[in-house]
Amino acid sequence: MPTAEISRRWAWPCLAAVLAGGLALRLWGIRQGLPYVYNTDEADHFVLRAVRMFGHDLNPHYFANPPAFTYLLHFLFALAYGGGAGVQRAFALHAQDLYTLARASAAVLGTIALWLLYATGARLFDRGVGLLAAAIEAVAFLPVFYAHLALNDVPTLAPETLALLGCAGVLRKGRRRDYLLAGVGLGLACASKYTAGIMLLPLVAATAARYLDGGPGAGRRALVGFALAGVAALGAFLAANPYAVLDYGSFHSELARQSSLSAEAQGKLGAPRDGGLVYYLWSLSWGLGWAPALAALGGAVTVWRREPRLGWLLVPAPVLFLAFMGLQGRYFGRWLMPILPIACLLGAYFTLAAARALAGRLAPSRPSGASHAAQGPAGAGAGSGPGRALALVGAVVMVAAVLAQGLLYSVHSGLVLSRADTRGQTRAWMLAHVPAGSPIVVEPVAPDEWARERRRSLAAGDPYRWNKYPSLRSRISHGALTPGASQLVGIEEYERTLAPALIGYYQAHRYCWVVSGSTQSGRAFADPAAVPQAIAYYRELARQGEVVYRASPYARGHRPVAFGFDWSFDYYPLAYHRPGPQITVYRLHGGGCAR
Repeated sequence: MPTAEISRRWAWPCLAAVLAGGLALRLWGIRQGLPYVYNTDEADHFVLRAVRMFGHDLNPHYFANPPAFTYLLHFLFALAYGGGAGVQRAFALHAQDLYTLARASAAVLGTIALWLLYATGARLFDRGVGLLAAAIEAVAFLPVFYAHLALNDVPTLAPETLALLGCAGVLRKGRRRDYLLAGVGLGLACASKYTAGIMLLPLVAATAARYLDGGPGAGRRALVGFALAGVAALGAFLAANPYAVLDYGSFHSELARQSSLSAEAQGKLGAPRDGGLVYYLWSLSWGLGWAPALAALGGAVTVWRREPRLGWLLVPAPVLFLAFMGLQGRYFGRWLMPILPIACLLGAYFTLAAARALAGRLAPSRPSGASHAAQGPAGAGAGSGPGRALALVGAVVMVAAVLAQGLLYSVHSGLVLSRADTRGQTRAWMLAHVPAGSPIVVEPVAPDEWARERRRSLAAGDPYRWNKYPSLRSRISHGALTPGASQLVGIEEYERTLAPALIGYYQAHRYCWVVSGSTQSGRAFADPAAVPQAIAYYRELARQGEVVYRASPYARGHRPVAFGFDWSFDYYPLAYHRPGPQITVYRLHGGGCAR
């Protein structure tokens, strides 16, 4: 199904440019926030658990996320710091260096995924489609932004696309090594992120196509190949997640718990209420981009009509994935990542097919004896004169259209992440204006280390700079302050611990400085009926507290972005100038806080 024939002489330099550009976007601003890790998933999961493994065996004792990326970081840390003792010392003194290495690893794996996507596109279509698909993913906002964090979303794209490459080989050639490649990629992808198991559907479709080919022995070869892929997938999964068997009880219980949490309806305060399917379709419009998303839809229809067996390989997986994820109770844009490689392939195919059709209309083909070298950029035989020029311009415009949105917002993301975080700015102000040892209240918008000294001493540890109020301990019972109560709650329940009476409690105990962040208060104001006491608390805080400092992430003249579990944390809107929430520091003056 040729759409844009490109010779190797041009393909390799173009691919090198795509890979270099993709890697640059993923590394730009990679030290954002450090030395503090503000993303709670990044702080609590992979890096921390990779370090903790040096204190016991390789059992992660945690299976809510599969451990393949954790193991990779564990061994990278060991190589970089000369073993467990060096890693633990480095983590105690310079944890930011380990997080930088982990983020760089995610960025590199994301770039490897681009190369594998090119190879997949070239195998299924041609080099032109492979190049454009890799370019779309190289600039798409979601895979670029999340390559800046030590999370498993972007690293999973590499083995997942390896599985897709193997499936492409199964469909086109049906060799045993293609089945083996698909199986290994599938196993490693599932050991990195469970939802990457969606790649099983393309493998089944490719195997079914080989089985139905009807050639001598085709059915037997397909079944043997599928069995080989299954064994390879199981072997790769267990190699990267051995304690799924060695500690099966923990593995099963945590997997069931994670599944129940994902299905929990409206488990987060302030979560959207329009439904998961609507949310994910909306997320495609910015996480991938309007033009490539619509092109992917056009590609799905076109490829199914022109080559149904290729349609079975590429189309059902993203459709069923969207349907399944849309039925869950929780949804985040980054959970779309497993279907982005297929969307990029379909979008690239449709874009170049449309460019070829346009070239055919504007620049009719030369006679059959004409030189192949005279063909136009979209693969159609190009005539001479204005038609050929218009065909070239049309192809360039179409390609630019599917890349422009992602490139604009990914470059903007790099600029934002390269600037100081609002929480870092606030801490610097407090170091200069809030006396050491002062009692303070800080909402859970920053890690505990944020309120500590940074003396970098293994022996003494880092003592607190200020006397920090335990924000995750609830003193509220049935909407009223109960001084004797002190129940520890999770960060998701923080807003439910608030009531106006807390302001008086703060002042009586001389917690005179209160640091509030929009990523906490925004949850309450996004769903005020669910937490009326929290709304009353924030209004009372604004009434009694004097605003002494504000740090805003927004560019001058831009309105604040409405709270959401994507745009409040990934800074997609162009209104952002720097990372972080909007921070307000209040000074209370009543009770024990009177000057």
